[in-house]
Amino acid sequence: MASVGTPDHQPDQSPQSGWLSEDELREARRRLPLLYVEAVPVRVDGLGRVTEVGLLLRANGGDITRSIVSGRVMYGETVRDALFRHLEKDLGPMAFPLLPASPVPFQVAEYFPWPGESPFMDSRQHAVSLAFVVPVTGTCDPRQDALELSWMRPADAASDAVTLDMEGGRGALVRAALASVGALS
Repeated sequence: MASVGTPDHQPDQSPQSGWLSEDELREARRRLPLLYVEAVPVRVDGLGRVTEVGLLLRANGGDITRSIVSGRVMYGETVRDALFRHLEKDLGPMAFPLLPASPVPFQVAEYFPWPGESPFMDSRQHAVSLAFVVPVTGTCDPRQDALELSWMRPADAASDAVTLDMEGGRGALVRAALASVGALS
């Protein structure tokens, strides 16, 4: 089952927390698109050229799939804060992501709960995702439902063998990310 984002754990259910209860989230998903952020973590050389791409290996409903950093934007949360929160949640606190001064997504991806409307699918909902390429400089220690983070050369990350193994059409998103930074030849 492909899905945008990872399960958001809900430590604070107060009305001001920005979290929805499971019932509220189910109803919201039924009625309107939800906003997500996604990040393709990369390592860059001294000139800012992408040398490696980080892909997560996840256990997803009994399937093992590859994915990228992804999650919902909470009510009242800035896109920058949501992006940083999900990078830290998925890659660990020592990943040290380098968010740009003015974060601009390389793509807006629209996920539908049925196939064929776009290259992206999420069986639970209609979702809109702002996708970013984010350099990380620290040590990544995947958390939450991620089993590991694999660093690959850009050509390997964009290969058919890897992109076909990615959930919800994210292989196309990784290829678009690498093309947007000139990492595909």
